[in-house]
Amino acid sequence: MHSPDDNHFTLSLHLPDETATASFGRRLAPLLRPGMVVWLDGDLGAGKTTLVRGMLRACNHVGPVRSPTYTLVEIYVISRIYWYHFDFYRFNFPEEFLDAGLAEYFRDDAVCLVEWPEKAAKHAPPPDLVVRFEFAEPGRTLDVVARSEEGRTCLKALNGGWLNAAS
Repeated sequence: MHSPDDNHFTLSLHLPDETATASFGRRLAPLLRPGMVVWLDGDLGAGKTTLVRGMLRACNHVGPVRSPTYTLVEIYVISRIYWYHFDFYRFNFPEEFLDAGLAEYFRDDAVCLVEWPEKAAKHAPPPDLVVRFEFAEPGRTLDVVARSEEGRTCLKALNGGWLNAAS
């Protein structure tokens, strides 16, 4: 973990395959708290939905986990916590976030996972964590960046757990 400045902490990882991506999601999920917003940044096919699937499996969700590319949001209610998985890829204009009424989903009893957040420009709430995916043969690299105090707390716990798991 390093701090490029006083406001952001970053954890960088290499994940060799889809199984490792889902495993990382299983480690991240229990560290997220209601009210947190996680931006998932990466090209098509980089593993964003695979990560979300791993997170939801860690929370004991057994049903399908679909990409919300056409629905804009997939909703999962697990132990009275709402997990909203958004995909803004199809937005042509940032104002579509407001027109669709999506702001009401960003609540204190929900974890919001947002693919393509830049398509909503400044209308989407700021993230607590940003997970950046980049292809790196084999697999992908992830940079997990904390953007809030809650994000830093999560990232510190994640870093400690990841290092212990790697030992």
